[in-house]
Amino acid sequence: MQAPLRDIGNNYRHYDKTHLEKLLFIRRCRSLDMTHEEIRALLLAINNQGKECGPIDAIINAHLIHIQHRIKELVVLEEQLKELNAFCSADLSIDKCCIVQKLTADESDSDLSLTAPTNHLGGH
Repeated sequence: MQAPLRDIGNNYRHYDKTHLEKLLFIRRCRSLDMTHEEIRALLLAINNQGKECGPIDAIINAHLIHIQHRIKELVVLEEQLKELNAFCSADLSIDKCCIVQKLTADESDSDLSLTAPTNHLGGH
């Protein structure tokens, strides 16, 4: 972004319409969870006016694929948390809490592919 002009008398910055437009563009991109690198690439592509918008389409498509992958990961995470939550609904002491036991289990005992115990008192 171009540096704003400064007032000689008080050194205040003076932002114009182009600064506001660029900041709004950046804010909208951030609201779409775009990275700084993606935003920089978009701004660079926009500054190459008169050329095709293929690079812009490619950036957005790559971001979409990234978001779709993250959604899949979050769905798996949600399922793991639901399973973990199902381990214990009783008001037990911490040393008997099945959730804590599962989270602190030796890695050889647990790969965090969670399955609720069948003999847990007070559980689901």
